[in-house]
Amino acid sequence: MEFQQYPITLIIIIITVLISINAFNDMERKRKWIFYPYRVNYNKEYYRFITHILIHADGMHLAFNMFVLFSFGGLLEQVFVQEFGLLLGSFHFLFLYLVGGIFAATFPYIKNQDNIHYLSLGASGAVSAVLFASIIWLPHGGIYILFIPFEIKAWLFGFLYLGFEYYMSKRGNTGVAHDAHFGGAVFGILYVLIIASYKGQEFINYIIS
Repeated sequence: MEFQQYPITLIIIIITVLISINAFNDMERKRKWIFYPYRVNYNKEYYRFITHILIHADGMHLAFNMFVLFSFGGLLEQVFVQEFGLLLGSFHFLFLYLVGGIFAATFPYIKNQDNIHYLSLGASGAVSAVLFASIIWLPHGGIYILFIPFEIKAWLFGFLYLGFEYYMSKRGNTGVAHDAHFGGAVFGILYVLIIASYKGQEFINYIIS
């Protein structure tokens, strides 16, 4: 992947990796930046909707999110630039990522704004928005999952993923913000349908065919 082709994706990855690694050893920063719905609600610390995207629980958490972003973000950024031009395409990609992360956090915020014990962090919601935007835009693509030795069609993976995240969100007590994953995915789908509504019909036609 060349930097000049996918600058926004690589800039996001570099910034997130540097800040996350620093926060691993800076508990004060992690405490201030983590998503804490209770403090957002009662202390009006709305900045946490953004800052929690930049920090991660550990190296594995960071590596997984950045790998998925690298795998799908660069491709989606490229098609956005091809579709809308460099400036507008780059804007759409950055907006999708940042607002997707914010939108994803609204689900756990609404549910946990009075829960003094709820905390979450990581870019999973934002990455989920990018992943599902790419699935709607390129449903014919394939996805490989660890320990599954064959390719899964992107559109089929999307349905399975949404079903799993919705079920786990309802189940609760998993230690994972499944509702944020689901929210990010929903935002990614809606954003593509807003900026390129014809992609919805193309997606349906592809599945039917």
